Order: sequence, then structure tokens, then C-alpha cells
Amino acid sequence: MDIVDAHCHIISEDRTGYPEAPLGGKQSKWAATRPVTAEGMVSRMDETGIGQAVLVQATTHYGYDNSYVLDSSRHRPERFVAVGTVDPLRPEAAADLRAAVGEGGLAGVRLFTSGSTVPTQGEWFVAPETFPFWEQAGELGLPVCLQMRLGPATGQLVELLERFPGVQVLLDHIGYPDIEASPARAGAEVAALAAHPGLHLKLTHRNLERLLDAGEQAGDFLGPVVGAFGAERIAWGSNCPAAEQTMPELLDLARKVLAGLPERDQQEIFAGTARRLYPSLGGYGS
Repeated sequence: MDIVDAHCHIISEDRTGYPEAPLGGKQSKWAATRPVTAEGMVSRMDETGIGQAVLVQATTHYGYDNSYVLDSSRHRPERFVAVGTVDPLRPEAAADLRAAVGEGGLAGVRLFTSGSTVPTQGEWFVAPETFPFWEQAGELGLPVCLQMRLGPATGQLVELLERFPGVQVLLDHIGYPDIEASPARAGAEVAALAAHPGLHLKLTHRNLERLLDAGEQAGDFLGPVVGAFGAERIAWGSNCPAAEQTMPELLDLARKVLAGLPERDQQEIFAGTARRLYPSLGGYGS
């Protein structure tokens, strides 16, 4: 099966050439304890049978300095594309974004509004100051990975999707829906967002672990979500090495949870969606 990892992180051993500059000054624990270089990622991919990967900027290690993901994707364009980070609140954000794409440039961009080092959900991603950034992303056809938590900020997400319907938004970790509390309720809440055609979902171990724990009730989440979005708007990502498991274990987890889906849907989730979002990956077997 063709497999593209839509969400992994790399960190260089060269701390002088690629200095630490985490957002908010706080580094993720995983970045300090189990970093993986670009070459190390290739080894893990080869071990797992993963052909290509999307290098998502390690925002909690490098902040807005995209040098390492860009250099790595330029060095191994047959294996990687780069998703970097910009500050959409800067007056120059749209120009920065335009300058960062193109041949050998960013294939996508990421906004980190909540996570392990940012426990309070930021709502700045839909502030009026960000509108030029979103307009530019739409004009460029550049996917925007949005790391946020569904809940109180879901209204801001909907506002964003309605204001910029032409932008492709890829919701990291599906916005951390509360599958553990109720797979059915979480599935209904996520499925309702499918009304916005620009929204895509990134399925990772953050969701898959909860679905595995849910057992037969996992279908109460997967059924409505896949039914509403279609597999062609869902992409799998390992989140290696932020995840504690090995890459083979992460892929096995995904295969186990998604085993009940039709083979075509699995192929879309494991590769097809990522290839459409990031055309520079090329086609199957390229």
C-alpha cells in the first residue's frame, strides 16, 4: 500500500546551525528527550515501509525558523515536503508566506494555537490582523495545518471557514475531540464541520489511541466522521517522534483501528489525501 506520513517532526543535531527558538520560550519534552534528525526519519520510514512524509515544523523547538525542514526537504525531495510556520499577526505575514513557497519552498504552513506547551487555546488565528495571511494562503492554494482544540474555539474555526471558504485547512489531531467521554457525541460534533468543504482532518495517534480503547464503539465516531467528510478529506500522520511509540507501532495502530473501512478509504487516508493536499509529493511510486 502507498503510504504518506502527513505529520512528523525532525530536529537537527547541529544546534549552532539550527538554534533552538521555541514559541513562548518553552520546549516540548519530546524534543529534548527523543529528537529525530531528517536522516533518522528516513531510516524509520524505510523500516516501516513509508515512502514519503510531510515534515511539519517543530514549533516548540524552532518557532518561526523553518530552516531545518526546508533544508531537509530540499536535500531529499523524493522523500519529504516541508510545512513551516509563520506569524499570521505580523503585517508582513502575507508577503512572508508568498516568499516562502515555490520551487524548493514550503508546501504548507502551520499555525500552533494550542498544545503541550500552550495549554490555553488561543483565538488569535481568526483575528482581523490575520485576514491578509488567510487571503494569501487561499490565493496560493497553500494548505494550512491548524493545531487547536475543539470546544469553546470551535465557533472561531467555523467563522474562519465561512470567511475563507477557498482555504484548505487541515485540522491537526482532528482538534482533539473528546472520544473517551463519548465516541458518538465526539463523532457528531466533528461530522457537523464537514459542511465546510475546505476543512480536512489529520488523524493521528492522539485520536487512534482513544478509538482503540473504545473498542466496538469506535465505529460510533468513525462512521459519522468518514461518512460526512469522505476518506478523501482525511489524512493519517504518525506524529513521530512526539508520539512515544515507534513508527512501526504507530502505523500498526492506524491499520488496526481503520481495518473495518473499505480498502479504497484506507488508501485515501494513508496516502491519497496527502498527495492531493501536497502535489509536490508526486503520484504513487514517483
